[in-house]
Order: sequence, then C-alpha cells, then structure tokens
Amino acid sequence: MNRPIRHIAVFTGLLVLSLLLRTTWLQFQRSEELSTHEENDRVKIEAYAHPRGNIIVGGRPVTGSVETGGVNFAYKRVFKEGPMYAPITGYSSQTYGSNHLEKLNEKLLSGTDDRLFLQRTLDMFTGEQRRAGDVVTTIDPKAQKAAFEGLGDRTGAVVAIEPDTGKILALASTPSYDPSDFAGSSDKDVAAWDRLQKDKRKPMTNRALKEVYPPGSTFKVITAAAALENGRYTDIDAPTESPDPWTMPDTNRVLPNHSPTAPCRNASLNVAMQHSCNNVYGKVSADLGKDTMRETAERFGFNDPEVDTPTRAAESVFPAEMDRPQTAMSGIGQSSVVATPLQIAMMTAAIANDGKLMKPYLVEELRDADLDAIEKHEPELMSEAVSADTAEKIQRMMEDTAEKGTGRPGRISGVTVGAKTGTAQRGVDNRTPPLAWFIAYAKQGDGSPVAVAVMIDPDRSIPRDQISGGGLAGPIAKKVMQAVLAD
Repeated sequence: MNRPIRHIAVFTGLLVLSLLLRTTWLQFQRSEELSTHEENDRVKIEAYAHPRGNIIVGGRPVTGSVETGGVNFAYKRVFKEGPMYAPITGYSSQTYGSNHLEKLNEKLLSGTDDRLFLQRTLDMFTGEQRRAGDVVTTIDPKAQKAAFEGLGDRTGAVVAIEPDTGKILALASTPSYDPSDFAGSSDKDVAAWDRLQKDKRKPMTNRALKEVYPPGSTFKVITAAAALENGRYTDIDAPTESPDPWTMPDTNRVLPNHSPTAPCRNASLNVAMQHSCNNVYGKVSADLGKDTMRETAERFGFNDPEVDTPTRAAESVFPAEMDRPQTAMSGIGQSSVVATPLQIAMMTAAIANDGKLMKPYLVEELRDADLDAIEKHEPELMSEAVSADTAEKIQRMMEDTAEKGTGRPGRISGVTVGAKTGTAQRGVDNRTPPLAWFIAYAKQGDGSPVAVAVMIDPDRSIPRDQISGGGLAGPIAKKVMQAVLAD
C-alpha cells in the first residue's frame, strides 16, 4: 500500500472510531438527558400516547385523560374542578409542559417510572396497554372546598395543616385557572394560555406556596416565643415594660397601636396579644435584638430555601441585617420580614403541636396501577421550634385572643380555638391596601387536628376601615376548621 492510500485509510479509520465513540457517549452518558429533554417531541408524543395516571384527593381522582382523535397526541389531560385544585395538581399541557405534582411525578404518571418495571413486564405478556401510577394526596376535599369557596373572587390564599403529622389538608389560591383550558395543542389552547399570561390578576400564581408577603401581627406569635424562650418575660399575665406611646430606638417615631383605646400601656403579653398591641411586641423585639429574633424565626422555618411539599415553596425571610428601628418593626411582622401562607400555617401548627414543627407534605403515597403502594410518606420532625412549656403559654394566649380579643371570628361552638389576626401594611406611606391575615387552630380531645392560615389581598374597592384579618379572613378560617372537624 502506497503512502497516500495508507494516510487516507488511517484518517478514515479515525473518523469511524470518533463516530463510534460519539455514538457510545450519546447512548450511555447522555441518554437520560436527551430522552427527557423538553424539546424532544418524541418524548411529548409518547407521554400522551396512553392515559396518564391520576392525582387522587379524598379517594377519587381529580384528573383524567380523554382521547383526542389526533395523529401525534392520542390523549390529553383533563382536570376535574380544575381551578380549585390547580395549586396542588399544577398543569400538564402538550404545548407548555407541566408543573407542581404533574411535573414532579411525570415518570410515574406517564408509566415510565423504573418502579413500574415489573408491572410493565407483566402487561407486555398480557397484552395490556401501558398503565401508569397514581399520586395520592393528603388533601381533605371538604377543607379544600371550604377554603376555595371561602376565598371566592378575592385575591388570597389558604393553607391548612394537620399539626402532629405535617399533612397539608387544604392549599387554595385565588384567582385561579382551569388547567384543562390549555392541556392540548390546538389554537384554542394557545389562546387560553395567552389570556392567562396577560391577566393582570395573575391567576397562575400559586400564592399559597410561591409568593411571600409581610405577615403583620400574626408574627407576634414568634415574638412572644422569643420573649418566653429567652427569658425576657416568663409570666404571660405579668405587666411588661411597655410605654404607650412608645418611641422606637434611635428615632423620634412613635410605633402606633391599631386602637387608641386598647389597654396597651405596660400590657402583659397575653393582653397585648388579645388587642394586638404594637408597642409591647415592637419593644420586645427591640430589647431582644435582631440575632435572637432571627434565631427564633428560623426554628419555625424562616430562612430555609428548601421547604418542599414536594412542590418547593418560596423562602420566607427574616433578614440578617437590620438596624434597631427595623428590628422593632420586625417584631410586629413588618420591616423586611416576608413569609408564604404555608410558612404562617407551619408556625401556627408548631404552636398547636406543643412546639414541634413537622415537615409539611402534600403526597401521602405513590402507587402503581394495581393500587399497590410503591412509596409512602412518613411524618418527619422538622425542628423543635419552642419548648412544650412555651407552646402551652402561647396556646393560652391565642385561645384568650379567640375568646376575648381580635380572634373572635374564629370561634366554634364546643371546640377550643386559638387565633390571631394580622393587618400587614404595604407600600410607600402605606398607600397600598393592607393585607388581612387570620391564623387559628382547633382542639378536640387530646390534640389539634387542624391549623390554618388565611391571607386576603384586598383590592382598592374595599374601604381601608373595613380591611381587617378578623373581618375578611376569620370566617374563612372558621369554615375550613369546621370542615376538618366534621370528618
């Protein structure tokens, strides 16, 4: 063989070898990435070639699949009572992908999960078409309905938790949307998606998990916990050192109370909770200092960026750097303190559960098409937020607030209820209408089956003097608790 031919042979051999190496790398190293890539149309087509598994609430599916008669997509997703369950299920669209539980459980719901291998193998021998698995949620359908219908056409969110397990019993966000409207790939689906993207009320925003808000006076629960845990005060009925009016440190600015006639001067922690006295809790926070306040807030779940339900929630924040006036304002849930409604429900549940904060979760179990469990969730302790003694004192304060203070709208006949209201100021010079909050728990027998947080973001049509946590959010919390207690 002459030299030119030998060079061409070697070069050709190197090309073939490089192609073999490239093919091997693609098949073994990047196969998973390419097979699940969002731009891989074959994956999309295969995902909708069979009926999807379902998301289960209260023993019945709130999702389904219908035949389309199309060439590429044989089935499309449908959602039952879609707007009510959208913050839980998310959407599954042939055009726009998926989110929330639909996305997090994509392989199970599409029948490609490795844990379904034995089932798929048996189905292959029996000739059955691919069968997918189901996602069983912790949601109580009666509580969810009470939350969603209670919010109505208002902007807001509701989260209800079972305190001793962390089960999420209700997760509502309004305004909402119907995931069925854009589940397909037609022009109608595209138009529905575009309308939702342009809607100024942002109906596709999950306000319960994905948005943070100033918690207002609901945060006084954590300020009370910090005061008791750190020995600033030990007797919740003893007078505090709280002038009224009280001027914040390093300023000439008075921290006003909501009602000028409330008995807030040197009020005890208990009386101050009942009347939501800013001077008491603002001064407690300033006296304890930002580091002590932050450490207490973090034991309740603040500053944790990885709170998964399994849908990951936005991070609730208690800032590390604040001056003394900001620290005072943080004690009443203002300044730069922000929280998701989920976080505020977690805080309430920890108090109701004698100081133990359980990790919140939304999925009870994953199961195959034969209804056999392939994964079950076990309750998990997230933190010891406060001691049992401190929790018991705050329970008494919240129960007194429900009986004698601003928490009266949450009372239920024959049931022990603890409650706290919140009105959170927003905007420059408080020009934006304040948020209305209400937190509560209900006790029955030996424990508390439910803790709930309700947040209402009122529009400008509601007069400011009619915006209050008790008036707007309290009745919703009561209905949600009643729904859980009825079961």
